[in-house]
Amino acid sequence: MVIKPRVRGFICVTTHPAGCRAAVKEQIDYIKAQPRREQGPKRVLVLGASTGYGLAARITAAFGSGASTLGVFFEREGTEGKPGTAGWYNSAAFHEFAQAEGLYARSVNGDAFSDEVKARVIEIIKADLGQVDQVVYSLAAPRRKHPRTGEVISSTLKPIGAPITLKGLDTDKGVLTETTLQPASEEEIAGTVAVMGGEDWQMWIEALLAAGVLAEGATTQAFTYVGEEITQAIYWNGSIGAAKKDLDKRVLDIRRQLAAIGGDARVSVLKAVVTQASAAIPTMPLYLSLLFKVMKEQGTHEGCIEQLDTLYDILYGGPADAADAAGHLRRSLVDGQGRQVALVDEEGRLRADYKEMAPEVQSKVVELWPQVTDANLEQLADLQAYKREFLRLFGFGIDGVDYDADVATEVAITPLDTL
Repeated sequence: MVIKPRVRGFICVTTHPAGCRAAVKEQIDYIKAQPRREQGPKRVLVLGASTGYGLAARITAAFGSGASTLGVFFEREGTEGKPGTAGWYNSAAFHEFAQAEGLYARSVNGDAFSDEVKARVIEIIKADLGQVDQVVYSLAAPRRKHPRTGEVISSTLKPIGAPITLKGLDTDKGVLTETTLQPASEEEIAGTVAVMGGEDWQMWIEALLAAGVLAEGATTQAFTYVGEEITQAIYWNGSIGAAKKDLDKRVLDIRRQLAAIGGDARVSVLKAVVTQASAAIPTMPLYLSLLFKVMKEQGTHEGCIEQLDTLYDILYGGPADAADAAGHLRRSLVDGQGRQVALVDEEGRLRADYKEMAPEVQSKVVELWPQVTDANLEQLADLQAYKREFLRLFGFGIDGVDYDADVATEVAITPLDTL
């Protein structure tokens, strides 16, 4: 069938298999063009491996360090006449390219919050890999069925304490908007923490430790976003932020548990990018459109794959700087302005987002924020770049893809365990 994008608000209801494949190949080609990271991980488990930063982590580990990768995701395959999810096609492409280069790639499609998926993953590790030396936690979901209680818990996007009115952007009409959000209840905050916080991450690490499938010196990372002045009202200081702060608390326990095998656990702060989740957050489309404009003008713009390449430099040693006591973390670098930049902050988080957080970037975005209007939006912000990045999530707008050609919607992932 011929597939065209059909966008409804912050969701595209169609996906393009060939476009997703081409987008994955672009990321792989980027990593292969970088210096090979010989000290990188060799056996990697990625939880949330099919899109965004999780997919980029899997690509970076496999094609940058030659790692065997086991991915976990919850995606829908295509049927005749109906496309599957972008994550399905991304994962099929990853398997194809990894296997063509002789790299081990296996995936589990199921609810990563469940005990059943955890048990199956442990079985696969024991049978195929023996142990893993890195666990990447990149799960994002609107709800979670708790494996102990069976309760289905939902997350919410709300401020804490008082209502807020947010400046935003209708990307379809290209006009500014205002959205007023009421504060979250205590129950809603707790639910968001339960879904998006660190409990499941800790459950995964404890299950893997108990099964003996974490190698000596194994590391684990969970991804977060902190942001600055413009985004913090709805993000860091809201219900989502409460969940992200829970990661900061849980990581301390996880780090202590991994110390028994000489391992380490870190929360990794990554820059703002276009994702299905960020598209739904008021303020973020406008902030991202301004951010793209500023960072492109300054020559520092990055997407998911560039960010993960930076993160793996921090984790497994960059070209300079001392390592920490664990023997691998890069602590700082000198940026393009000649400034010493800390790559590990006071909370112990890894800061791959240092280019977004650069004073000259944030100050310019803050300067532009009150100036932008419907009339000057196209001049002050890069709305077209935002739209392009959004469509790329679903396989559209990729160079070299014939979008007028028939494309098969049934694409296999092999090997795949479905639970």
